[in-house]
Amino acid sequence: MANPRYLTKSRFKLAVECPTKLFYSGKRDLYKDVMAENEFLAMLAEGGYQVGELAKYLYPDGIEIHARNHADAEALTNEQLKKENVVLFEPAICVNNFFIRIDVLVKRGNNFELIEVKAKSYDPLKPNMRGARGGITSGMLPYLQDVAFQKWVLQQAFPKSDIKTFLMMPNKSKLSPVDGVNQMFKYSRTKGVISRIPDGVDIKSLAGNLLEKVSVDEFTNEILNSDLKYPSGAKPLAEIAVEWAGAYLSDTKIPPKIGKQCGKCQFKTSLNDDTLSGFHECWKEANNWTDKDFEKGTVLDLWFCQRKERFIDQGLLKLSQFTPEDLTKDTEDSMIDGLSRSQRQVLQLGNIPADFDQGGFFFNTTLFKNEMSKWKYPYHMIDFETASVALPFHDGMRPYEAVAFQFSHHIMEKDGTVRHAGEFICVEAGSFPNYSFARALKKELENDNGTAFMWSPHENTILKTIARQIAEDPHAPEDAEELKTFILSITKDGDREMYDLCRLAEKTFFHPDTKASTSIKKVLPAMLKVSQKLKETYSKPIYGSPNGIKSINFVSQEGFRWLDQNGQGDPYNILKQYAKDAMPDGLEDSDEGETSVIAEGGAAATAYSRLQFEDLDNEARSRIVSALLRYCELDTLAMVMIMQGWQDI
Repeated sequence: MANPRYLTKSRFKLAVECPTKLFYSGKRDLYKDVMAENEFLAMLAEGGYQVGELAKYLYPDGIEIHARNHADAEALTNEQLKKENVVLFEPAICVNNFFIRIDVLVKRGNNFELIEVKAKSYDPLKPNMRGARGGITSGMLPYLQDVAFQKWVLQQAFPKSDIKTFLMMPNKSKLSPVDGVNQMFKYSRTKGVISRIPDGVDIKSLAGNLLEKVSVDEFTNEILNSDLKYPSGAKPLAEIAVEWAGAYLSDTKIPPKIGKQCGKCQFKTSLNDDTLSGFHECWKEANNWTDKDFEKGTVLDLWFCQRKERFIDQGLLKLSQFTPEDLTKDTEDSMIDGLSRSQRQVLQLGNIPADFDQGGFFFNTTLFKNEMSKWKYPYHMIDFETASVALPFHDGMRPYEAVAFQFSHHIMEKDGTVRHAGEFICVEAGSFPNYSFARALKKELENDNGTAFMWSPHENTILKTIARQIAEDPHAPEDAEELKTFILSITKDGDREMYDLCRLAEKTFFHPDTKASTSIKKVLPAMLKVSQKLKETYSKPIYGSPNGIKSINFVSQEGFRWLDQNGQGDPYNILKQYAKDAMPDGLEDSDEGETSVIAEGGAAATAYSRLQFEDLDNEARSRIVSALLRYCELDTLAMVMIMQGWQDI
């Protein structure tokens, strides 16, 4: 039997983002919900289930309400709440059209503690809950609104009770006293969470050390006693929650109020998709548009633009309505020194200056040549894959330490020779890879003084983090000083500082297909469209022949092409399908994400989380690792391709 149409915690959060979303919610056969489809993977990547499970050990007498059916969960909860004193995990509270599951509820007579457990790092020395002007910070506001809503529902169920509210979060200032905390909780799709607490570990004390219980009454009371702001207005939480619950119960669509929040709508699909697009429905309804009105782009497509809300209020909705003066006061001559961000936005309007127009796209040849004159062959193309895990690997480590678990390395020689020179991957469950990672990278780069390239400053940040970890680690490796010296040499201000190609792309290259984005997954397909040399090279088999590219992970693919024989295609789409085909049989929809999602970008970290924290058989693990290796190799090959294309231009 289907659950009733209640306003739950998740739907309340959805409505705060945009009340119209309530109409699209839960209709997966009609409206594709990207966030809901990635819910399982996000849970693993964020470590939410681990933090939640650890929190339960603070309350050894706690009782979990396992029932999923709303009515059963409510009945079991009400039975337990008849007790004078009780601690419940996931109790179900139902009042009128509202239904919530509370992470931890402590009842002591007529007093309640409502505790929301979040996999969000917290530093008591820098709580970051209020901004400089005194308001609740944007990063904390959704969590605190969630707790305030729960308190309001619970208060209705127990109007004479006294309710205290708390957030419980990993304390990033605390050090783990034991090894392997992040391996104590595994996840199985059939069994749920599996706890494996080693003998001799005081798990309650460990939980008390790593988790911080933070009183948030000050903030929840503030939210409950003031107007709640949402895209189409501002009303007291108690009033607007009743309106939203009524609309959801009757399946009534709340009229859309378009704004910058539409850019992150999870109900947005292509107009050619099999499912309906809530985003496009809203904009058609609000603006009296047809499909044709979306063709040349909207204000939401403006790259790195902080003024979208202002433009929408002014009625500037289509890119075709903008003039260059709306976006920038920079002169055309200043483009000689590289594009500013506002100038990239101007290029989105189709205004490419003649001096830089290379046939429908922008390229600053002079600036590129000047930069290239500073580089030394051989070129080293480096890409990292990293993650940040909620619970520490080893004693002496903090929650949310950055983990560098993989890199790929392509080399370009002066004569045009390209080879996949090396790679590193360490995804063994419970193994902290950072020192081995740095050691392997040092070995890759120490044989010459060629320029090392990255795509974005992320690599620089991770290397600095590893240097800090080495410096703080009481069990630092014997070669700690060598590793730190190497890291400092290739990071910012080092004598061999890695060069950021993403920044160069931002300054020198623009193609309309990228929508001004400098993501490597946008730049590469655009380069493949404009460079005849790239089309000719990559529409032929490039692996296995004497003059081809040397590869580690595609060594047996002698007939493999990154483009079709007409020079068309997107390597990332090819890899996505290739990874999907590599999955074990029978995993279908839910497990398609194991590798196809790796080709989407940041989800390599999610794949890493699965390898760390999910109970997987050896076949599934092997296939995920294979997909990670192919994906990372493509990223550095993509850097090679883009460099070849720029040199060709």
